[in-house]
Amino acid sequence: MTQTATKTNATTHKGIETTGIEIVKESQRTARPQDLFLPWFASNVSVFGMSYGAFMLGFGVSFWQAIAATLVGVIVSFGFCGIIAIAGKRGSAPTMVLSRAAFGTQGNKILGVISWMTSIGWETSLAITAVLATTTIFRRLGWSSGNSVKICATIIVAFLIVGGAVAGYHIIMKLQAVLTWITGILTVIYLVMAVSHIDWHAATSLPAASFPAFVGTLTLIMTGTGLGWTNIAADWSRYQSRTSPGFAIAFWNVFGASLPLVILITGGLLLAASSKNLSDAIGADPIGALATILPTWFLIPFLLAAILSLLAGAINGIYSSGLTLLTLGIRVPRPAASLIDGTILTIGTLYVVFVAPNFISPFQSFLVTLGVPLSGWTGIMMVDITLRRRPYDEADLFNGSGRYGHFDPISIITFVIVTVIGWGLVVNTYEGVNWNDWQGFLLGPIGLGGREGDWAHANLGVFGALVLGYVVTLIARRGTVRRQESR
Repeated sequence: MTQTATKTNATTHKGIETTGIEIVKESQRTARPQDLFLPWFASNVSVFGMSYGAFMLGFGVSFWQAIAATLVGVIVSFGFCGIIAIAGKRGSAPTMVLSRAAFGTQGNKILGVISWMTSIGWETSLAITAVLATTTIFRRLGWSSGNSVKICATIIVAFLIVGGAVAGYHIIMKLQAVLTWITGILTVIYLVMAVSHIDWHAATSLPAASFPAFVGTLTLIMTGTGLGWTNIAADWSRYQSRTSPGFAIAFWNVFGASLPLVILITGGLLLAASSKNLSDAIGADPIGALATILPTWFLIPFLLAAILSLLAGAINGIYSSGLTLLTLGIRVPRPAASLIDGTILTIGTLYVVFVAPNFISPFQSFLVTLGVPLSGWTGIMMVDITLRRRPYDEADLFNGSGRYGHFDPISIITFVIVTVIGWGLVVNTYEGVNWNDWQGFLLGPIGLGGREGDWAHANLGVFGALVLGYVVTLIARRGTVRRQESR
């Protein structure tokens, strides 16, 4: 049976959004481009963003190299999100529904699984960070910080994340407005208090690293920021008015997400470069380590800011992962899909908190492994969007017999090939994730020094998958898109 695009009679029930993956009704498409600022800003104003400063220094780069990687990586990667968000206005459906135009109604399920895993991974990472921060700050305050606190913190964090996601789009948008102000103000206070711990001379005296190390730093930033959001970028723009300019939609996506991240990553970079002990501690407990420089009286406000900012991003992620789950054919109401994902999030959080040797190893392994196929999909999807001159055929997005078909062999074959090539150009040698050390099999054969060479940790496969996916699709699918739009 095929899913239909006609179930749009009820969009809310007792304040909870009931709209799933179906097309948003015309009467509900009232959002303006500037409305996109709040969800993107709130999702990225997290203090967690400061930890990327320490993560970058792990590549041995200088302060100025790290700044360049931050500016380019954040703005360009969220530029990809901006392009994909334009599709939301054209089709008024979630990202993974619109992706069917490029891959087919059934072929897109391959991408749906990867998208779902990516969203779940991000949500879990944010929840883990919140739990670890709570434990560290409780310890600083002299309160209990044992296993019972970790378990309780996990349950409370998961409950708040899932509760917001279940409520849906309209409540989330209102919630993000509140969270933006609270977390924004508290984060600014933290930055002001942290200034005295910055050693400008030490930070700017760091020696420059090799070009491969810079590329690795840039890859980390791109996969850790914008590329991690491309698979859900249209979920928030599907309520945009049909008359909203595409450029404005893209701009407010990029501006809302990049503004807080550039500031926070720069601040985190200065702090990490000023203290090696702090930089090392961030790898084990990102936010908890950043709290160690604070006076005791500000620990509770800081914890509040940290948890609320992490919740903002995780709520958006759970909401979108629930929508993605529905595109895979799971026949449950949208709120129930969010509950399913919330259960998985809780289990994943407990595993990392109690079993994994540290936070940064599984986090970086996750970014690299799923970053490759996600980059390949992003390249293909961006071309598909830019080649189209007409809105999507809403009915055919749910009908395999329509113009988009069940499978698009060009897109699927391209995706598989660029993903395999990409995995061959990245390495995963992080502590505790030995099961992922099969990657990097192309680094030796093509003369890049193998898994131990200078290019090993540049993770070229992320860029390779993106560029190859873009170029091949631009050449091979131009005629396909024209035929689809001529029907």
